[in-house]
Parts: sequence; C-alpha cells; structure tokens
Amino acid sequence: MATPDYDPMRMFDPATGLDPHPFYASARALGPVVPGPFGGHQLVTWEAAEKALRHPEIFSSSMEAVDLGQSVPLIPLQVDPPDHVKYRRLLDPIFAPKKVNLLEEELTTMVNELIDEVIDKGECDFTTALSVPFPSQVFLRLLGLPLSELNMFLEMKTKILHPVGTDLDEMRAYQVEASRAVESYFAEQLAFRKQHPADDIVSLFLAAEVDGAKMSDTEILGILYLFIIAGLDTVTDTLECFFAFLAQHPEHRQQLVEDPSLIPAAVEELLRFETPVTGVSRVAKVDTEVMGCPIAKGSSVGVNIGSANTDPLAFSHADEVDFSRIPKHFAFGGGVHRCLGSHLARLELRTVLREWHRRIPNYRIKPGTELKVSVMLRQFEALPLLFD
Repeated sequence: MATPDYDPMRMFDPATGLDPHPFYASARALGPVVPGPFGGHQLVTWEAAEKALRHPEIFSSSMEAVDLGQSVPLIPLQVDPPDHVKYRRLLDPIFAPKKVNLLEEELTTMVNELIDEVIDKGECDFTTALSVPFPSQVFLRLLGLPLSELNMFLEMKTKILHPVGTDLDEMRAYQVEASRAVESYFAEQLAFRKQHPADDIVSLFLAAEVDGAKMSDTEILGILYLFIIAGLDTVTDTLECFFAFLAQHPEHRQQLVEDPSLIPAAVEELLRFETPVTGVSRVAKVDTEVMGCPIAKGSSVGVNIGSANTDPLAFSHADEVDFSRIPKHFAFGGGVHRCLGSHLARLELRTVLREWHRRIPNYRIKPGTELKVSVMLRQFEALPLLFD
C-alpha cells in the first residue's frame, strides 16, 4: 500500500538515509500507524512508538521480531519480561554511570591519540580516522580482546548489519555466515577462558550467577553477540551523523566551541534530531490496536524511532536543532529494552565532541563530496573533512 506522498519503500532510498525527515513527515501525515515496506506496520508518531516500547507484554522483542541470522537469542534484547529482569540485574551494574565514568580519562587519551594522527594534515576521512577506530578500541578493551582482532570483528559486523545482495535471500545468507563466525569465535574464547580466567568481561560472565545458577555458554554467547553488534556500530554511526551535521551547520558548531558546557545537551538533541538507529522491530504477541489501528497477533511491527523523535506533536519546533533543551527521545529505545550501553555511548560521544572541538574548532565537508549514507542504521560510506 502506498499513497501519493507516502511510499514505504522510500525507507531504503539512499536519499532517505542522507535526510530522512521528509520521509518521516510523509509517514506521519498518513497516520500514526502506516504500512511497512514488507508488510506489517510502522509506528511513526511519539505516542504510537511509546505504546510499543513501553508494553513488552503486547509487543515482543524476541528472536521472531529481530533476526540477524544468529542461532542464539541476543541477551537481554531478545528476552522479554519476566526473564529479562534477571539479566539486567547482572548487566546494568557493568554499565552504570559511576562505573562508566571511571573510563573518561582513558577515553580522552584514546581520542587525542587519534586526533594527533590527523591534526597537522588539515584533512581526514572522519570515518576511518575516528568514528570507526575509537568505539572499536573501547569495545575491545572492555572485552579484553586484542586490537589485532579489530578488522575481523568489523568485517563480521558489517556483514550482519549491512548485508549486500540483490535479494533478501542473498542478504540473509551473508548474515548467517557472519553470525556463525561470531558464535564460533566467542565459543572458542569461552573454552579458553574456562581454563585461563582473566580480568575481563568474558571471565566475569563465566563466574557470574543468574538466579543462583551459572549461565550457560548459550546465554553468554547471546550477550557477547549483542555486545559486538552494539559496540562496533551504533556509536560509529552516531559520531558520523553528529559531525556531518556540525560540519554543515557552523552556527551550531560555534556554540560548542564557545561553550563546551553545552555538549551534554547537544548530545541529547543531536540524538533526537539525527536518530542514527532509525527503528527497532517488534512482533505483536496478541491481537491489539494502536491509536485505533487494529494489529493482529503475529504481525511484524516496526517502531520508527526517528520519526517519533521528530514528531511535532511531541516537540516544539521539532524540525530544528536547539541545544538549549535537553529533550526526551527514543534514540536508545525505551521501556525495559532501553539500550544497555547508553551511559557508555553518551560518555564516548561527549568525549569526542569536547576534545575534537577543543583542538579542531573549524572544519567543513570537503567540497565536491557526494555523501552516501546507508538507511536504517545511518552509517556514512565516508566523511571527508577539511579543517584549519
């Protein structure tokens, strides 16, 4: 189903990846619940998205809803309440703000070492210079894995989240192949750590108890798989969206240069406006309705958080970036399945914005560049910057 203004397949148009706001507006004009590109429903207003995200008893985040080709459920993302709670009790303290903030000095050093490599050149591809290596280094450090493994992880992650192919079957085959490689790698790591415990997260999970019992290898694999997907992609995408915006809006960039205290608010506002992870998937567990639209049990439901985050019924001047507000948003999801690593992601984003603008206040996109951005997960193919 399509209307003259809303076509669900525009979701995959490269122009939508570069600027999704016209697509969001056309969807919201049709209603709070619109057809999805492959059937099912898309929830495109704040109120509709909130209902799905806040009610896991109706809208499940199980493997049926989110299938990346893996053979194990991604924990805690694909475990609904009540079992979900027992995993969050274990994992939330690892990413609690007080614990995450202890990393700030180390993260600051990492960022500055990467800036050191490009600052005298007057230009760089921000993607290869910083947005990919920085969060990747943080991820490998947390898991106690060597940096030499980075390229392997990036290749596997790309095949899973950005599969290539001419049809869904071919894309699915790429995902399955990469997922098996991820599972095989971590199965070997688990076997090694059982014999050689260390001060790392893998060893921590092997020793941890959930509801009084040790976790199975399958449970730990599900946690580690989710870590690699989230740790190697979402912060990268977010940094690229932030810096592409700031490179093209010098008035906003100058605000951060002149007043670094605005950076925490800027992170939240740019997360709202750019929403690098544009949507999440759910499946209806029962017959239900959202704002008058019936949704049958078993239907696929896409929660378009990018559209919800720019809904003019939820935000004043929603189509403008305003660092004076600290907005609510769904960029990290919502409800029980809110992003486990959101505090770490925020620290990474604040650190990069602070250190980059302290050292490189004036930058712009290289003239003649045709920016190419993937959809759904808004990752730039390249982001060449010139700077003084």
